[in-house]
Amino acid sequence: MTSSPEKISRGAVFVRGTVQGVGFRWWTRSRALELGLAGFARNTTDGRVEVVAEGRRESVERLHELLREDPSSARRPGSVASVSAPRWEEPRGESGFVER
Repeated sequence: MTSSPEKISRGAVFVRGTVQGVGFRWWTRSRALELGLAGFARNTTDGRVEVVAEGRRESVERLHELLREDPSSARRPGSVASVSAPRWEEPRGESGFVER
């Protein structure tokens, strides 16, 4: 996939740490919408949160930066131990950003 910032991209990451039951998905949704992204944030059965975001590549990358940032400049709830490397996929035409 090319890295053009204007190209629509879809990136997925898994976030590990204290990220369930603390408002993390809500916070992620708010940041994604501010960045003009679509997609979702959902809890996984093993305690992680999966974040899938679709939009301008630079905006998806910025969301990933905000997820990793330590300390958080955007008042991220919970604590993040690690964020996986992004898995880049073909865009699916998502609309809106939801918590699952």
